[in-house]
Amino acid sequence: MAAEIIHVTTIEQLQMALDIRKQVFVEEQKVPIEEEIDQYDVIGADARHVLLVDQGVPVATGRLIYYHGAAKMQRIAVLQEYRSKGYGRILLMVLEKLARELGLEASILDSQCQAEVFYNKLGYQVISEEPFYDAGILHVRMEKKLTD
Repeated sequence: MAAEIIHVTTIEQLQMALDIRKQVFVEEQKVPIEEEIDQYDVIGADARHVLLVDQGVPVATGRLIYYHGAAKMQRIAVLQEYRSKGYGRILLMVLEKLARELGLEASILDSQCQAEVFYNKLGYQVISEEPFYDAGILHVRMEKKLTD
């Protein structure tokens, strides 16, 4: 597996990321499109988008926004046929590296409960007291310190 890592800088790259998210969240998980696409889905200083491409095929995406002095990892999506190939882990490592470069000391994310074990293996710990619904799907808030 040799994925190309793209830090999104063009509208075309952003559209590829949005297409992955629409396939994963809107089509697969039935999240309403108006809840999936938001004010951070632009190219600018408020959000950083990353795209993974495998042999010319966009396969995974995620974004980082600023959240109370921390990085908030959001919209982590891997196309179904590319799951269990390590792309989610690579994507998160790239986003964490970017957060460190931006001087952020912690990473926060809202994990779907079914993905909690995945994030736990990558060093994230649950910090929410109880699971909560987001877009009709149960989530837990998780955090990882990015400093040694």
